[in-house]
Amino acid sequence: MSIGTPLNQPTQLGGNDSELAAGVEPAERGRVDAVLKVAPIVVPYLILAVLIAVYGAVGHSVLTREQLDIQSAAVMTLLLVATGETIVILLGVIDLSVGGILSLTTALVATRLDGHGLGFAAWLIAIVLLGPALGMLNGLLVSRLRLQPFIVTLATWSVWSGVALWILPTEGGNVPGRLIDAANATPLSLATPVWMVVALIVFWAWFKRTRIGIGIRATGSNENSAYLSGVPTVRTITTAYALSGLFAMLGGLYLTTQTASGSPTVGNDYILNAVAAVVIGGTSLFGGRGGLGGTIAGAFILTLIASVIFTLGISSFWTPVVTGVLLIAAVLANSLIEIYGRRRGIV
Repeated sequence: MSIGTPLNQPTQLGGNDSELAAGVEPAERGRVDAVLKVAPIVVPYLILAVLIAVYGAVGHSVLTREQLDIQSAAVMTLLLVATGETIVILLGVIDLSVGGILSLTTALVATRLDGHGLGFAAWLIAIVLLGPALGMLNGLLVSRLRLQPFIVTLATWSVWSGVALWILPTEGGNVPGRLIDAANATPLSLATPVWMVVALIVFWAWFKRTRIGIGIRATGSNENSAYLSGVPTVRTITTAYALSGLFAMLGGLYLTTQTASGSPTVGNDYILNAVAAVVIGGTSLFGGRGGLGGTIAGAFILTLIASVIFTLGISSFWTPVVTGVLLIAAVLANSLIEIYGRRRGIV
């Protein structure tokens, strides 16, 4: 109690005093804060470790290099789409147009890359550039015109899906053998998808330290504060959507090498699964917190759930049930961590 405080006025406790009054030591509270900081990235990998352990215990020859190649190939399309979705969700929004971009990419690859020489190269370059261009359009509509991201990407998803149906009305087409061979090669005795996972890890280790990477995280935390701090928010939002379009295009390009055909509707299956992989991986839907490290775990978790359920002899109808329960738990955990962290000032 300070000098001059009336005896009948209740004494206000400071932050540390209130913690002591609640029976919580400051050192213990610090340990809780530290745990909550790493929980969003650690928990997905713990879940993944449990799934791998169960899969290895009940299956045969699952903990092998060949199985690593198979699982990496199975998860790669989802992981590529989820990588772009991670960047956008760090802004605190969701990109639904990735499904349309993926479908459009498969349609173009299956119908336009049947030539050789300059024609093949020109179309391949055009398809690669198309993804970020379509994503940039989303970004400009959101950042310049201040339209709602959900409505914008919902509309462009519908548009690109319609264009894909116009180009390729039904599944089919022809995918060049050179692309299929490249995607299924085994350099240094490891399949190409394994090296693609490594490349994504290296990319993220670099990207999150770049000015645009830091700007995306800052804009997702608080756009107004980021703008006042000198972050070019319009360019940051536009670039984030362009990268989302780029990775959706890469996902479509890779998918065609696995199916050897195109599909005008296949992208619809990856929209919500990509968001689920990001959320299960610990990235906050509020924006500003998370990263690709958790998304990789989330994508593998979603892929392994079906394999584990099949290996255990359980009906495949339980796969979406388990996925849904896991997604709800992840969202709930992230929300609680977000609320606690904001009160404590640690996120």
